[in-house]
This record gives sequence, C-alpha cells and structure tokens, in this order.
Amino acid sequence: MFNEDNTIEQMVLTSLKNNGWKFISAEELQREYSDVMVETMVKEALIRLNPEIAEEPSRADEVIYKLRTLILSVQPHNLVTQNEMFKKMVFEENSYPFGKDGRMIPIRFFGTMTKEDLALNDYVVTNQWVYPQKENGKRLDIVLLINGFPVAIGELKTPVRNSITWLDAAGDISAYERSIPGMFVTNIFNFATEGKCYRYGSVCMPVGMWGPWHTPDHKSEGSLADVKISVEDMITPEKIMDIFQFFTLFATDKKYRKYKVICRYQQYEGANLIVERVKAGYPKQGLIWHFQGSGKSLLMVFAAQKLRMRPELNNPTIVIVDDRIDLETQITATFNASDIPNLVSLGSKDDLESFFLGDQRKIAITTIFKFGDIKKELNPRDNIILMVDEAHRTQEGDLGSKMRLALPNAFFFGLTGTPINRIDKNTFNTFGAVEDKSGYMSKYSFSDSIRDNATLPLNFEPVPVDLHVDREKLDAEFDALTENLSKEDKAELSRRVNMKAIMYDRKRIRKVCEHIAKHYREKIEPNGYKGQVVCYDRECCLMYKEELDKLLGPDATTIVMDTNNDKEDKYKAYKRDRDAEGKILDRFREHNDPLKLVIVTAKLLTGFDAPILQAMYLDKPMKDHNLLQAICRTNRTYDEGKTHGLIVDYVGIFDNVATALDFDESSMKKVISNIEEVKKQIPALMRKCLSYFMGVDRTVDGWEGLIAAQECLPTNKIKDEFGADYKVLNRAWDALSPDPFLSPMKYDFQWLTRVFESVKPTDGRGGLIWASLGAKTLELVHENLQVGEVHDDMEILTMDADLIDEFIEKQKNLRKTTIKVEIDLVAKIRKHSNDVKFVKLGEKLENLREKHEQGLITSIEFLKLLLELAREAAEAEQEVVPEEEVDKGKAALTELFDGLRNSKTPIIVERIVGDIDDIVKIVRFDGWQGTTAGKQEVKKALRSVVWVKYKIKDKEVFDKAYQYIEQYY
Repeated sequence: MFNEDNTIEQMVLTSLKNNGWKFISAEELQREYSDVMVETMVKEALIRLNPEIAEEPSRADEVIYKLRTLILSVQPHNLVTQNEMFKKMVFEENSYPFGKDGRMIPIRFFGTMTKEDLALNDYVVTNQWVYPQKENGKRLDIVLLINGFPVAIGELKTPVRNSITWLDAAGDISAYERSIPGMFVTNIFNFATEGKCYRYGSVCMPVGMWGPWHTPDHKSEGSLADVKISVEDMITPEKIMDIFQFFTLFATDKKYRKYKVICRYQQYEGANLIVERVKAGYPKQGLIWHFQGSGKSLLMVFAAQKLRMRPELNNPTIVIVDDRIDLETQITATFNASDIPNLVSLGSKDDLESFFLGDQRKIAITTIFKFGDIKKELNPRDNIILMVDEAHRTQEGDLGSKMRLALPNAFFFGLTGTPINRIDKNTFNTFGAVEDKSGYMSKYSFSDSIRDNATLPLNFEPVPVDLHVDREKLDAEFDALTENLSKEDKAELSRRVNMKAIMYDRKRIRKVCEHIAKHYREKIEPNGYKGQVVCYDRECCLMYKEELDKLLGPDATTIVMDTNNDKEDKYKAYKRDRDAEGKILDRFREHNDPLKLVIVTAKLLTGFDAPILQAMYLDKPMKDHNLLQAICRTNRTYDEGKTHGLIVDYVGIFDNVATALDFDESSMKKVISNIEEVKKQIPALMRKCLSYFMGVDRTVDGWEGLIAAQECLPTNKIKDEFGADYKVLNRAWDALSPDPFLSPMKYDFQWLTRVFESVKPTDGRGGLIWASLGAKTLELVHENLQVGEVHDDMEILTMDADLIDEFIEKQKNLRKTTIKVEIDLVAKIRKHSNDVKFVKLGEKLENLREKHEQGLITSIEFLKLLLELAREAAEAEQEVVPEEEVDKGKAALTELFDGLRNSKTPIIVERIVGDIDDIVKIVRFDGWQGTTAGKQEVKKALRSVVWVKYKIKDKEVFDKAYQYIEQYY
C-alpha cells in the first residue's frame, strides 16, 4: 500500500538536504544503539576546531568523557537542567588544561560566528534512528546532528486522517523525553508535522505551547507546500546555530522550577532586525509593532543577549526603557527570570546619570520618566542601544528629545503592542525610520497572533439596556439642563458631573454587581477561570467591593489600586508594598484559590499577565490604545478549554468598535467578535452537524440510538469531518453557555456529544479535533454519556474463539452486532483511560478499525478480533480496583500512621502508605478476603512493610492496618 508517512519523510529529508544538511542513513553512522553522540564525529570536530587538540588528539577523549557523564546522569526530572549544563559546557564553562604548561584555555565545540566559521561544522540529517537498543528500542523519525551531537528531533504523522495531527507527533516526543531523556541532553529544539501544520518546541515544553514558523511573506498553512516552506526557512545550519546560541534561554518560575524558552518566529525576526540595523550603523531607529501578549518582553531579552555577545559591536550598552512609573513590571520580571548576566536596574535619576557618565557596558532597565530631568549630554558613544516599551504612550511632551539630548548617538527602537496612528508625530520622529515603508520595521498583527494561537480571540457581551450608559441621551439632557450657562462653566460642570453622577449612582452599582456576580458564577467560574472588574475611579472600587461582598462573600474579591495621596486614609486597607501585592496576584493566578475577582481602576490594565483571567467587567469609559491594552488582559492562552477572552461592557464602549479600535489595522474587527454574532451562527452549525444523521430517530436511547448514528459515519474520513464540524459547534456553544437561548437546542447538542464521544479514537490520537472539548461540554458529556450501559455481557464477552463462527450464524445483523460489541468495548476502555492495560487495548482497537476500513480484514474477522479484545477487556476489568475504594483505604491508612508520628517514629507517612498500597495491590486478588491463602499473603506483605522495612513492632497498629486493607482492598 502507498505509504503517506514516507511521502512526508522524503519531503522533509529532501528539503533539509537542499538546505546544506548531509544525509547519512542511521545504519551507516558509527555508533552503537546505546550511543547518543556519534563520538567519531565529535572527536573529528574537536580536532578540526582546536589546534591544541589537533596536536594531541587523545585530549578529545577527555572532553568526550565529560560529555558522556553529563548524558548518562540525566533523569526525566532533571532534563532541562542537564540541557542547560550542555549549553554552558559548550559556550561558557569550556576551559581545559590544554595550553602551554597545562594552562586552562577555552576550547570550541562548534564554529559559531562568521560564515567561514559556521562552514567548519559537520551538518548531518538521518532518519529512523533507533535508541537505546535494537530490540524494543525507540525509533525516531528524523534526527539532526551538528558535529555528532543530536540537536533536533522530528516526528512525522500521516496526512490522511484529520483526527491525527501534529499534536500526536509532538505527544510522541514528550513521551520520548520521559522514556529516553538521554537523547535530549544536547537538544536545541524538536519539531512535529502531519504534512499540514509544522510546529516546534524546546525540551519539556507543554505541547500546547509549541509554535508555528512562518516567513514574512508566507503565513498560511494546511498543505505539504506550506510545511515545506516552514522547514526550508527554519531548519538551515545558520539559523539553528543562531537559535542555539542567542535565541534559547533558561528561566526559573515562581516555584523555583527550571524551564527552557525558545524564540517564536516573530521574536527571531524582530530581534535580528534590531541586531542587523545596529551592525550596519544605520538607520539608527525603528518601530516594532507586535500585538499584545505575543512576547515583546522576550524579544527584548533575545535582542539584548545577542547584541551583548556579538564581538563586532565592541561590548555595547543596552538600555531597556519601560513606560511605567515603577520598575516592577512584566519586562523586569522576564529579564530577572531569564538569568541574564550583567543586568542592572536604574531606579533613580542619579543611578541613570552615574551609569552613563561612568560608561558602563551592561544591560540596564529603567523607566522613561528618569530622563525627564536630564539637561545635558551623558554619553556620546554610538554603541548604546535603547529599546523603549510601549513607545507611543509616553512620547507626548519632550521625553523623546530628552533621551536624544542625553545620548545623541544612540540607537532608538520603539516597541508597541497597539498600533500607532501616522498622525502621532512624536512617536514617528523618535522611533520611525523613513526607510520602513509601512512605518514599522517589524509587524506582528492581531490576526497573526490569533492564527498562531499566541493569543485568543476576544468576545464582547453588551449588558442589558437598563445597566447600559446611554451617552447620547445623557449628553442631550445635560445640554438642555445647562443651556443658560457660559461655555466655560458648562465645560467645568460637565467634567465634574456628567459621567461621575452616573458612575456613583448606588442603585446602578448594585444592579451592575448583581449582574457581575450572576454572570461570573454561571459563565466563568464553572470553567475554572477568573475575572477583573474595572471601575470608574478609586471611590467606585470601594462601592463595588462592598456590594460584591454581599453577593460573593469577602474572600472572593480584592481591590488592587494605587493608594498614594490618600489624605483621609480611605484606601488604607488596600495599601500594599510590592511583595504583598505580588503575593495577592499570585493567589489570583492559582486555580484553587478562593480569590476570584480583582477590582481595579488603573492598575493591572497594562502589563498584567494572568492567563487564568478570562472575563473583564468593564464599567469605565476608555478609548484608543488604553482600551486595547486593557481588554487584551483577557486573551492570554491558558488551557485547552479557554477559547476566548470575554469583555462584559457596561458603558457602551463597543457600540462603535470599528472607530474605537480601527487604527491602522482593520483586522481588529476579526479579533473582536460580538456574542450576538456567535448566537446567529449556532442554528446553522447545529444543522450542519445534524445533517450527518438524516432519518435517525434521536429520541431512541442506548444501543439502538448510537448504532443508528454510527451507521451514518461509516468511514474514518466521514467521522473526521463530523469531528471537525462538531468542534466548531462546540466552541460556539462554549462561548455562549449557559445562555437561555441554547435551551431549545440542548437535547440535540447532548445527543451529538454522545455520538462524538462514541466515535472518537480510543488511543488518544487526534488531539486537535477530538480533545478540544470546552469545560462546559465536558460536563455535559459526563452528565449524559452512558454509551449504552457497560453491560458485563459475559455471554458475548467470554465466548471462546472456536465458538465465534457458530455465534455469528445465529446473528441476523452482523453490522449491528459488531457496533454493539464495539460500543461496549469503547465504554470499558474510556472508563479506565488512565490504566496502561486499557491504553494498550485502545491502541489495538484503533489499529483494528483502520485495518477493517482499509479492507485488510473481512467484517467477520473484524467481529472475531473485536470479541477477542472484548474478552481481554473483561479480564483486565476483573483486576481493576475501584479507584474510590483505594483512595478510601489510603485515606484510612494515612490517618492511622499520622496518629503514630512522634519523635521516636520519624516515618514519612506518605511513603509508608504508598508502600503498603503498592505491595497489597500486587498480592491481593478478587475475593481474597474469603480465603485463608489470600489473608496469609496480604498479612505477609503488610508485615514486610510495617515490621521489617519501617520497624514498627506495635501489634495494635498492624491489626488496625490489616482491618482497613480487608475493608477497602
């Protein structure tokens, strides 16, 4: 049969060969199956790149021994650390006593800087690499080697089935990282494709965070040609070495766990444009517009890292300029987490002056306001590079000219997440280069960001009219009221009274808070997300808090605000230092913390990064980039269930969304979708899904109903098409639920959901279509999914293979019988989806289904083999202990041993309970409590843990533990 996987493999290999990678088949490489490095190639490279090793080649063995130790000591839990160690060993801690008289000198593992230097490396691509042994070893589709080190691993899947996607390939790589971590110690990145989408990620990166790679001119995907463009653009020897050295970094999260960061394509492009402009020396400025949430802070980190490390730039000074008053921002946090050397913070005007006058060559972070009092030149050097965040927000006034005065020959790069109007002359004078035709040297728009899943679409929900501020009506009434006043008095009165009168109205605040509490409880909380309430001013924040406390309880909300100039101590309760505020916000980010809503007026509307935040309750008039900055707090990606950010609009901001947000970029309209628009689509989406089942009686429950539905989806192709259509309906449903509008369609949706569950692959394949159920839909599935009921239909299930033929004879409808057995089997496999045995059974079932569909086995053979599988499943189920019983047993044992703990028995309760649980599970069998042999076996096992291993000789404790085991196991 024609092998589609092979087509993709050949295409990838051909593209890589064209890019300068030399193909050598895995069998021809000089390595044992258990080798990670191709040591002959490593040795040749060390000799080629280091004269000191060339004159004494045995020195290479000393280096290789050290590398081998690093690889052999890796465990899945320390893979990121070992990966970082490898990078350090190659670029930083690379000194060996190979100089004259044993002097320590740095040695080179790779040629890195110039074209001539890069040409000294050996670039090899191979396929079907087997590790760590021939029998039952893992087989990796594509392995890229530089100087004998495996630096990238690619997994490829078939393009023929919609439900099998790049996610499955990426999932395989994640599994390899756990089972064969040694293969990833020298890794730069990994990639995955099914011939439609290309994605890449760094070691231990969650699969959902893997990104695409596009070129400035080509951003579409879905075909083999698109994948080819991505592979050919990204996987060149020069780019891989560039990414390795300058565009990967290691960071530490708040729980002190290491993780690895690799650039997204727009960060690579933007940072390199900055570096190239600085190397060329002209033009000395440029604007970068990358949409909110697409990683501008990291772009600056990568650019700073590369600029500092390029020798031809003569040790430059890099200055990151923030637009906030204080320095505790996302940018600072990103730089601090990234372990960047030579980083200083300039917190005062004096710090700033002494830094530049002292001609320091470091990376400095400061705020734009520190330049406000500068009246003289501070440093004329031409290798000072400034990167200014949210450039246009603070270029009003003369801060831009003050920076130019202080640093007349510096480079000025402005970065922004919101588009800039051409009429914003200050910004363009300070940062825009006339050479950049569009006004921007690099642009990554709203639609780019959403297409790449770097951010989510925004939905907005206008609220009921009685809560909605009618601005026009208000203005008309105000004009009538003040027609006799002078223009000046009218303006002053308007400023003080107009909006404030409405915003302070207690009846309205009460109603808005009731709406917020109900909306949050029904639409946001069930999915595990949180919300932000944006109020008119600080006084309003207090009133909202008071009302919401009555509705949600005091622990559900807090206020985060600036408490300066608080002469009456009104806001004293919310005066927090940075640490205290940081702790509150960390609580907000925690899924299980009772803090659900933060109430704000100005703080946290820019730069606040909390992916768990989905809903913004907006009751404050805002406009232009301030508005866009604020609403984009909600559209950070979080988990598979979060499909959009939601703005609940109480002030009519979106009545005219096009004028509010359509700066240079009409694509904003695509990003913001109105809930009302989604509503209009639901009936058509529902009809499309139901059209697969023409003539099926949806009121029939159990087997018969599902059999009739499945007969309408006879092939994998049709199942996949249905899966894709259902996914679209599901996303729309999830965005609206629990709107009463959906009630008349709920029965049909539940019915479609049951069908969807019953036909989805049982081996976890096809994450893209099959796993993207929203949280609400999952709830519906659990409420309503009884795929038939799981009958222990032993008459069918334990039937001997020899009797199957006779059994089939008695069946009038072979297809009906087959589907019935299959549905029962699927239900059993789903029920135990975390059990390894059942995962394997799921894989077997999928392989069987595929063989049957491809015509490789007859329908009768298919049923025979299904019955065999069903028998295996029934036997496996006999061995499964109900989870809740085990948990009760564990809970009881934990309580028992907790009571024992004192200074004489320093036992670790979790460990002893875990040991008992493990050993009892091995020796007990169904009905053991009723047999002498069973009781003796379990007592012997318990004794080996309690008496022998932990030396607890208390008979009462032993007897109590045994009683619990007898009851719960």
